[in-house]
Order: sequence, then structure tokens, then C-alpha cells
Amino acid sequence: MPLIQRKKITEPSKSSASDLKTRSEEEEDNSNKKKHQKKNQKKPTGGRPQEKAGSKPKWSCIDGCCWFVGCICMVWWFLLFLYNAMPASFPQYVTEAITGPLSDPPGVKLRKEAFKAKHPVVFVPGIVTAGLELWEGHQCADGLFRKRLWGGTFGEVYKRPLCWVEHMSLDNETGLDPPGIRVRPVSGLVAADYFAPGYFVWAVLIANLAHIGYEEKTMYMASYDWRLSFQNTEVRDQTLSRMKTNIEVMVATNGGNKAVIIPHSMGVLYFLHFMKWVEAPAPLGGGGGPDWCAKHIKAVMNIGGPFLGVPKAVAGLFSAEARDIAVARAIAPVFLDKDIFSLQTLQHVMRMSRTWDSTMSMIPRGGATIWGDLDWSPEEGYTPSKRRQRNNDTKNDIQEVIENGISQKKSVKYGRIISFGKDVAEAQSSHIERIEFRDAVKGRSVANSTCRDVWTEYHEMGYEGIKAVAEHKVYGTGSLLDLLHFVAPKMMERGSAHFSYGIAENLDDPKYNHYKYWSNPLETK
Repeated sequence: MPLIQRKKITEPSKSSASDLKTRSEEEEDNSNKKKHQKKNQKKPTGGRPQEKAGSKPKWSCIDGCCWFVGCICMVWWFLLFLYNAMPASFPQYVTEAITGPLSDPPGVKLRKEAFKAKHPVVFVPGIVTAGLELWEGHQCADGLFRKRLWGGTFGEVYKRPLCWVEHMSLDNETGLDPPGIRVRPVSGLVAADYFAPGYFVWAVLIANLAHIGYEEKTMYMASYDWRLSFQNTEVRDQTLSRMKTNIEVMVATNGGNKAVIIPHSMGVLYFLHFMKWVEAPAPLGGGGGPDWCAKHIKAVMNIGGPFLGVPKAVAGLFSAEARDIAVARAIAPVFLDKDIFSLQTLQHVMRMSRTWDSTMSMIPRGGATIWGDLDWSPEEGYTPSKRRQRNNDTKNDIQEVIENGISQKKSVKYGRIISFGKDVAEAQSSHIERIEFRDAVKGRSVANSTCRDVWTEYHEMGYEGIKAVAEHKVYGTGSLLDLLHFVAPKMMERGSAHFSYGIAENLDDPKYNHYKYWSNPLETK
């Protein structure tokens, strides 16, 4: 009987079991990958077939733009980091390397010469150079409490221009605050150190005085609301009384050393009014007595004071076409002539500026005696020289003779404050045919009906009134006030109550004790 050999069945080892398990998992993973690849190879609806696995994605325009913006941001932040990390003296080092050593500021020179602060200093800013802030306003000015409406960044002009014009305007009847609006001057040295970022007014002078020991207790910025008439600054804000008190305190706390006053521009006229007010008896004056100025003021250093007025003020009041507007036109032609979002820029400028009574303080004073008439002026026969160096005296003398000859041929008449046309500006007065404008009949019909929604007094003149003004053709100081009374009677009614423009015949006349004469050096002692 054959023997049948049986194979011994042995149990699989643990390692072989694990190998089997690994193989089965690999097979399962491979099957899943194949399914996934088949699914990716299917074309999606409405799109392009997807790229094969392992291929690089294509670079789209959006990716390029994002990369470009990211690079700019990275470079900007890097440069900003370098700017903040560099030493403070590095810009000066670079400047001196190019231009040579810089000279010391005046304050540093005085300190090296052992000068020290002695007399207290009072700054009196001029028109438009001091900041104004909002204390109460209408609904359109929400969020602007104690924010600057004038001076600083002027951001609100662009955000809400009509609201800004409304709050910067004064009441056309009283010359004071309109109902529900309170705009007040900023206090302290910051009121007029900078008019706008990078545009200094008093900042450089303050910094130089600080080098020799001056500080805020020995310097005072006599800020005031430059829109108001001079006397109304006392009526509404008691600004003149505050200036009087501050000067007295500064003199008393500085060993009795009198104050030095530095007014600028219209501030010169304002301080002239103050010196008369402070010595005049109450209630119109400050009651300081006839020797108050002698006791408290060491010197007055006027900067650019328009004592006799400026013709520029007439152009601004007459048509809002002052020199500043002309400069703006040169920088941005046609911009001011367009109605941006129906704002009617120049009409709104006129609406606002005609409520500022202070502008009437700079109307030319003295009439024909000071400014001349249609055929004569103090400048007649003189030509401003444009020469700055005298390298060749003979050549310069010949050039001067030529310039004088050309000037005589042109026959410029500087006594003519307003002229309608270049020919009229140069023609003899006897050759100009004019009509009288003072008796012209006014009406309410105007050629430009779009001006009706903007406050001016022009639409009350009518066709005949406008024609009469234009046909008069030329105006000197003799007819200037009549012209402004004809064009803007409400404005001039307020102005005539606060300012005068004549020459006194007898200063002992009691009428010159009224405050309207105090800012006119031709009608006050």
C-alpha cells in the first residue's frame, strides 16, 4: 500500500500577513488614483479641459496685476522703513554735501551773540491767515464740532462744499452769526502758525524767537474772527478786551517790560483800531485811559499793512475776480468757469465773501488826493525797474530810457481802479463817452437765470443796471464807493457803519471819536 505523504500545513507568519495587507492597500490606492485621473480628464461643462496632473498653471492677467500691486506695496513699505530708520541729520548732511554748509537761522545767531528774551511779543494775524473752528452748526455739519472750517487741510471744502459755504458765511443783515451757526477763532499759537500743511505764516518767526528763550508765556497770538468788522469782534467775542487783558498780564509778569506788537496785513488795521479802542472811554472803548499804549507797548512792527487800502479788495467785492482767482485760473484754466455739480463756484465765492465785513476795511482810502483820478496818479512818469544787478551801467541807463519811452507811449492811467476794456484804460478821459449809472433803474430780470439760486445782489440790478455799470466804462476812487453802493447796497450799508474812506479836515471834530474812523490813519490821531 503506497504511502501518501501529506504536506504539513503551517500557519502563515506575521510578516507575510502584513505583506498581504500592504499589497491589498496598494492595489486599492492604485484603483482610486485611476478613478481620480479619469474624473479629472472629463471636460467640465462651460469650461476648458483641466490641465494634466504635474503641469504648471497658466499666468493670468489678474495674477500679474496682483503681483504688480504687491511689489509696489512692498517697495513703499521698504522705503518708508528706511525713511523712519535713517538718522534725523541725514537730510541735512545730503543738503550740505550738495550746496555747502547752511547758515544758522537768525534765532541761533542771536543766541550766539548772547541775546535773550526780554519784551513779550504779540502777533496779530491778518485776513484769512488765522484758523476758524465750528462750535455749532446745522445738520449737514454733523461730526465737525471743533473741527477747522478754515486753515489746516481744508478737507471739508471737498466733502461738503455747499455746507461749508453756508457755515463760513455771516448774516447779510447784521454781519454776525447766522441763526444756528457758531464759528469761532482758534486760540493759541497754533491758530496762525501754519495756514495749511507746508505753508507757514508765523511758524518760522515763532521758532526763531524760541531759540533766544521765548515760550508761550512770553508770546501771544491775538487771534480773532477776521470775517467780522473790527468793532463786532468785541461785540460778539470780546476779542479786544481779551487782547488788552493779555498784554497787561504779560507786561506785569515780565518785570514791567513793555510788549512788542507784530501785526501783519489786515492785522495792521485791526491793531490800529485796537489802540484807539483801548484808550477810548466805555462803552464804545476799553476805558484804558489816554496813556495806556505808552505804558504797555514798546514798539509796533507792521508787516505789509494796507493803511490806505488796496485796489485788489475792490475787484474781490465787485465780481469775486481778485488776483487770487486770476492765479487759480492760470493754474487750472476753465475750471472756475464750469459749474461743478451745479456749484457755480464764483457765485458762491461772492455769496460768502460779501458777508465778510472785514474786506471793506481795505477799500482804497483818501480818494483822488491819494490815488489820483482818471488822468493823474502819483505813479505817473515812473516805471518800476526790473534790474537786479548793475553789470553795465551804460547799457542799463539806455534800457531805462527805452522803458520810460514805452511807458509814456502806453499812457497807463493808474488812477483808474476799474476799466471795462484795455482801450478805455489808456484813452484820455475826454475821449471816453460814458453814461451815468447812479440814476439807472433797477429790475429783477437777468440774463443768467441760473444765478437765482445763489445769493448775490446782482439779480436785483436788472438789465438796465448792468448796462449802466458797463457803459460808465471807467471808475476812479471818486466814483468807486458809489459803484459799490449801486452793485451791493446791503454790503455797503454795513460797511459804511464800521469803516470810513475819506481824509479829515479837522481832527478835533467830535465825529472822529466814533469807532468807524479808528482804522483809517487819515481820519484819526
